[in-house]
Amino acid sequence: MTSGREATHGVDTEEFAAFAEHAAENPEEVRLGLSARSTYEGTCAHSLATIDSYDLGGETIERDTRAYTIPYGGWKEVLEAGGWAGATDRMEPIEVALSALASCINVGITINAVATGVDIAHLETRVRTDFDPGVLFSVEDLGNADTVFENLVAEIEVESPDLDKDEVDEWARRAPVYTLVSLEQDINLTVNTPAEVGADD
Repeated sequence: MTSGREATHGVDTEEFAAFAEHAAENPEEVRLGLSARSTYEGTCAHSLATIDSYDLGGETIERDTRAYTIPYGGWKEVLEAGGWAGATDRMEPIEVALSALASCINVGITINAVATGVDIAHLETRVRTDFDPGVLFSVEDLGNADTVFENLVAEIEVESPDLDKDEVDEWARRAPVYTLVSLEQDINLTVNTPAEVGADD
């Protein structure tokens, strides 16, 4: 950021406005291709997820500092009850998804606050849900998947001298992860076996 230029919440507002204008005029240049992978570690429910390169406007961005790894597992007490040997606490995928939703709601709010010149003194989002593991453990049929989660709630605590609750509500709903979890998505699920992979060589 050029010295002396106005910054709001750590963002150069002039560059922000120029970027937004460029994005509006050239949407393909700011389209992102995002991915992650997760490898089973040999203990039931344990996987190591990796997030690294991404595509920006058709160009792949890759550097060592983006090689983030996340060890996933479960809840110690639940795993012990289920017979896991040496059960320990790890980040659980559902809770990480909830934290991603909460964090992305903050993203939606703050980006649009910067865009409209609204100052935010404090912002905290809490997300919670009730989870029934019956489908996961094949106790319930897959057809009951829409009953797995109940009472999904997002509570936003925000302080601003220019607070407009309806505006904040709209900004929260603009968050990409909010869209991912609240709207129906088409997922092209492909299962590859070693024989099929070898046949492609």
